[in-house]
Amino acid sequence: MMSAIVLLHRWLGIAFCLLFAMWFATGIVMHFVPFPSLTEAERFSGLAPVERGEARITVADAVAASGVADVARVRLIQRREGSIYIVSGPSRVRAVRASDGAEASVTSPDIALVIARDHARQRGLDATSAGIVAHSDYDQWSVPNGFDRHRPLFRVAIGDPAGTEIYVSSLTGEIVLDTTRSERGWNLVGSVLHWIYPTVLRSHWALWDRVVWTLSLLASISAVLGAVLGIARVRIRGRGISSPYRGWHALHHVIGLVATVFVLTWILSGWLSMDHGRLFSRGQLTPAEAGVVYAAADWTAASSRDQLPAAAVREVEWFAFAGNVYRRDRFAPGSQTLIRAGYLSRDGQAGVLGVRDIQELTTRLGANCGTPSVLADNDDYPAQSAVPGAPVYRSRCGDVWFDIDSAAGAVLQRLDSSRRAYRWFYSALHTLDFPVLLAHPRLRDALVVGLCLLGLVFSVTGIVIGWRRLRSTFAT
Repeated sequence: MMSAIVLLHRWLGIAFCLLFAMWFATGIVMHFVPFPSLTEAERFSGLAPVERGEARITVADAVAASGVADVARVRLIQRREGSIYIVSGPSRVRAVRASDGAEASVTSPDIALVIARDHARQRGLDATSAGIVAHSDYDQWSVPNGFDRHRPLFRVAIGDPAGTEIYVSSLTGEIVLDTTRSERGWNLVGSVLHWIYPTVLRSHWALWDRVVWTLSLLASISAVLGAVLGIARVRIRGRGISSPYRGWHALHHVIGLVATVFVLTWILSGWLSMDHGRLFSRGQLTPAEAGVVYAAADWTAASSRDQLPAAAVREVEWFAFAGNVYRRDRFAPGSQTLIRAGYLSRDGQAGVLGVRDIQELTTRLGANCGTPSVLADNDDYPAQSAVPGAPVYRSRCGDVWFDIDSAAGAVLQRLDSSRRAYRWFYSALHTLDFPVLLAHPRLRDALVVGLCLLGLVFSVTGIVIGWRRLRSTFAT
């Protein structure tokens, strides 16, 4: 039995020692430089004020003209050629002109360039020398599945000192992603390597999922076998312990013993990052629950003529929530008003959804749902509103918890017991986002860097041992 463990660990270690070293090194980079994305603050700051009187057709007309089924949200934004309705459903999104309901997709690189320049100038970026770089379905930074509904994308180089590149949706004309030269450079030696994320592989999600899941599983098996072997080979002499090995093998053994808990939990939790519903639930609403939350709305109640937006409004949104339609006028990232359809006086206007609104939804989700409560900032299962400072409500419906954004009327998390366990087995163990460490970010940074460096040194000893084994094997 022990000889089989030795053999398996030896050759799995040789196969994966470089991968282990890469994961530990790139993990340090990823802790400080996340994968490029367009933050909500960046997206909102690039919006131009919605012009009064531009919306000549109603929201219901826009929904009908879009051809999107099961519409959940409609937004009104401003482009240079006029106001545009963005109509969104579960899997499709379309843009129609607010003047006549005609399609407002972007088919011309020239139009995409104008949109990107306007967005950059709103954000205070120098877009004097902006130009189209590419028009394609995928590149290294736009491979995530969330961009599927916007493909193909126009990529525009702004030409500013930061090397900013902006991605324009061909279906809606919205800015959906931006990257800078620094982000791209660090992520090439961070996320791209860590996630095994080359475009040619990641653009085929199912293949990428199987490849990385399998590699992570084999690496986890190698780590478990190494832990078993390392503990079994410990020699106890008097009050001390020692290693039977010498040289690099002894160093590998000793460091492995010191780092056993971290290496095992980090590698196994990394494998769980690729779970995607295999062992744990995915945290998504069931079809029945989604039907309750985003129940078919009467969009005729969401007239855009009786309440034109104020001059300072940069985005108007109508969303379906528990069978009702709400209108959301956004003035700044943290400033908005919310009006329920049918309430035309200021008495029906507020900044966010209240407990009564949330309770109305949760009573439809289940008979055993308790009264919603505001989520604390230091909650063990954190969730944040899209609007800074807006409360997130948690409704406990038996074993299932729903976290609801009071500002946007969206379910942020569905937490059953499986998903709550996943939060600890994956997120806490892999990123050390334990509440006590989140309260002390510098300590957490030091632990992440220190432990990853320890894992890197441990992996390097394995590389040396593996190289010597291969050289001696093929030399004979």
